[in-house]
Amino acid sequence: MTDGAKRIRKHRDKMKAAGLKPVTIWVPDVNAPGYKEDIRRQCELINASADSAIVLDGMLELADFSDWKE
Repeated sequence: MTDGAKRIRKHRDKMKAAGLKPVTIWVPDVNAPGYKEDIRRQCELINASADSAIVLDGMLELADFSDWKE
C-alpha cells in the first residue's frame, strides 16, 4: 500500500470511528453543452404553470428569513 493510500485509509477509518460514512453525490455539470438552455427551458415551463404562483407563495410562507441581513 502506498503512503497516499495509507493516509486515505487512516482518514477514512477516523471518519468512520466518528460515526460518519462517505457518500457520493452526482450533480449536474453546469459547463455541459446545453445545460443553460435546459435550465432556461425548465424555468419557462415553471413560469408558465398556473400553479407556480401558488407553490411559490406557499414556500415563502414557510421560509424563515429572520436571520437575513439587509
